[in-house]
Amino acid sequence: MYLFDSEIKALAKLTTPQKVKLLTGLGWWHTEPIPEADIPSMRFSDGPNGVRGTRFFNGVPASSFPASTGLGSSFDAIGDEARAKSVHVLLAPTVNTQRSPLGGRGFESFSEDPHLNGIIAAAYINGVQAKGVSATIKHYVANDQEFESSDLSERALREIYLKPFQIAIKKSNPWALMSAYNRVNGLHVSENKRLLDDILRKEWGYEGLIMSDWTGVYSTSESIKAGLDLEMPGPSVMRGRALERALIAQKVSLRDIDERVSKVLGLLERAKTSGIPFDGPEGSLDTPELRQLLRMAASDAIVLLKNDKNILPLGNQHKKIAVIGPNAKFAMTSGGGSAKLLSTYAVSPLEAILEAAKERDAQVKYAVGAMTHKFLPLLDPYIQDGNGQPGANLEFWNEAPLADFADTSPDFSKELPPPVWNTSTLSSNCMLLDGIDKNKVKIDSFIRYSAKFIPDEDGDWEFGLNLAGRGNMFLDQKLVIDLSTAPFNLGALFGAGTQDVRSLVKDLKAGQEYDLEIRISNADFATQALPFPFWGVIRAGAIKNVDGDTAILKAVELVKESDVAILIIGLNHDLETEGFDRPNLELPGLTNRLVSEVLRAQANTIVVNQSGTPVTMPWINEAPTLLQAFYGGNELGNGLADVLFGRVNPSGKLPLTFPKRLEDTPPFPSFGDQGQETGKIHYNEGIFVGYRSYEIRKLAPLFAFGFGLSYTQFDYSNLRITSITTEGEFSLSFEVKNTGNIEGREISQVYISDLQSSLPRAGKELKGFAKTHLKPGESKTIEVSLDREALGFYDDQNMRWIAEAGIFGVHIGASSEDIRLAGKVELENTFTWTGL
Repeated sequence: MYLFDSEIKALAKLTTPQKVKLLTGLGWWHTEPIPEADIPSMRFSDGPNGVRGTRFFNGVPASSFPASTGLGSSFDAIGDEARAKSVHVLLAPTVNTQRSPLGGRGFESFSEDPHLNGIIAAAYINGVQAKGVSATIKHYVANDQEFESSDLSERALREIYLKPFQIAIKKSNPWALMSAYNRVNGLHVSENKRLLDDILRKEWGYEGLIMSDWTGVYSTSESIKAGLDLEMPGPSVMRGRALERALIAQKVSLRDIDERVSKVLGLLERAKTSGIPFDGPEGSLDTPELRQLLRMAASDAIVLLKNDKNILPLGNQHKKIAVIGPNAKFAMTSGGGSAKLLSTYAVSPLEAILEAAKERDAQVKYAVGAMTHKFLPLLDPYIQDGNGQPGANLEFWNEAPLADFADTSPDFSKELPPPVWNTSTLSSNCMLLDGIDKNKVKIDSFIRYSAKFIPDEDGDWEFGLNLAGRGNMFLDQKLVIDLSTAPFNLGALFGAGTQDVRSLVKDLKAGQEYDLEIRISNADFATQALPFPFWGVIRAGAIKNVDGDTAILKAVELVKESDVAILIIGLNHDLETEGFDRPNLELPGLTNRLVSEVLRAQANTIVVNQSGTPVTMPWINEAPTLLQAFYGGNELGNGLADVLFGRVNPSGKLPLTFPKRLEDTPPFPSFGDQGQETGKIHYNEGIFVGYRSYEIRKLAPLFAFGFGLSYTQFDYSNLRITSITTEGEFSLSFEVKNTGNIEGREISQVYISDLQSSLPRAGKELKGFAKTHLKPGESKTIEVSLDREALGFYDDQNMRWIAEAGIFGVHIGASSEDIRLAGKVELENTFTWTGL
């Protein structure tokens, strides 16, 4: 155990109880302070695509960057966001290799390819840590489904799932790492000494802190001896008094505890030198420069998949533009779960297209076409508090303010007594984990959520409500939804979540104010045995009622009257989210029917799919134009409009293979419910993940890994390859020329194949890439340096990496399928290695 002098001195000052205290978090987002030893509390924050800060409820707004499957740059700006919130440790990036497109958290990771995953993660980490903020690489490792055992071969573990962590640690040295919830081959990662100590610390030389995922520690002495430094969140479940008892019983030694504490002190030392205040204020960043950066990142995350009729970019001849689709009006900034945050602002595709059309004197009309929500969209755009400001009021009582408070027909003429505490909120999605004055409000409280509801369209509106506890929704003092007499317990929301109940309210008028009120008793919820304070959950939504057949008919009529249709479809944060895997790859609801009918009615239709991971597209042969937009963050609308109208020439490439059908995906049928053994996930595909699998099975995907078009064209030529040194290093060069008449950027990809391997290997593997900006007619020479990692595979019999003497193929492509140049290079002598 190597310690810096400052850590040795700090460790020497601590008593054993103080050391034990440091190994567990303080609440959700802080470490425990020891003021008498000059040890302040470090602040953590979720952050795959932004920096939420320390609150789920009423958090300080933050910039939402494109989700990881679309993210390519701007990582230092995320570091600036963390500093603005006085965050010392950012819980990102997520680098789990994407095994199945059904995975609910797939949008959080970068790619199905371990090399691309690791290289982008390293850039993310370097950008964030350059600002003095610790990155936290996660979730280590094979985090396919969170409470199962990932059962896989040593070779697949090494080459596919550990590899992105290994690359990122080698090229960026993240200061923190988060262990996964799951087990690997039967043993929880948080107590897996081989993964945490033997491989991570000893073999790779990792010196940073290892923390658990939240509530992801399942043992006391085992996790300590395996190398897990910090249990999160606090208060402790598996440490604290239990660890003191384990020390007395000699199940752990003081040296074991010192080793764990030293890592906490080491991270603290970095925090002290960062200049980030301890217990500092939480602020937001919103500058013109940041907005432009977010806009650029959003446009860079868009991939042009088809442009058969050269409809794009849209020209000035398109004066009547129809915008159709469920993802047009609402800004789907990110997927759901811990990655989702309260954005400082968000520009929807419809807003951005309307603005861009003004500059061209074009007319834009909108129709939804089909609805795809799992839960109704939040009330947020339609509510005002009592002062006419956006949002709602929340009031709390420790005793029922009236005898009939939680009834379905309370006496509204009776005035409520003053609440013990109240606050305002901008949202109708209230996760009351924090942000409540716990000194005034008891857990088993009574809550009133009240606002003015102002619809933006005439007609019938559907309202939805789910919550933790019992409650009712009223509109103008009339019962709309009853969740007080017989709420359904679904086991969600820690066992007290209700079913999402909906109700139709007829003949609302646009612009008219309606009194909306939700009255709740969470006494039932408060009886749940939870390891942390929790005042419940409120989630309310509303949308103008739309009949499916009528909505499609209106959309078809609109596109027939237009010069061009922009059809924006896809998934959303309810359908791609932590804690929920998709049951299939289909687009939701009537989406596919909507697409087919719009394509028949309007030949000039641009389909825009917005999802974090692949979907099937049964109408693909009829669609002349297709964009994959992913989740684009705050500026997703402007980023899309910039590509549609030609301000930006798209240059994105797919980080994931898009399959034609679920049955073609590499892990089928062993992912999810398809043939999964209870408690286990069998990684039957081994090393053949993503494009590796499609190639070896000679199975054509819908769109290949690495694929993406441009508004211009690129030619490749003049491949040159140097000899391989005895250490496995070599380089190659080639020329790329822009042969079109539009400025553009091309991402060239380098794949290596082993033509004489003693074990099965993929037909080719991505080992390098380069992004080149070229003016029309311009050419540049691209140089890529490679090392032994491009040649080797894992020899699981001898537990080492090996590069075998023989001939290797070198393939330069515009995608994994579109290979433009090919050559060969020879390794004269076999060699092996371990470690980084």
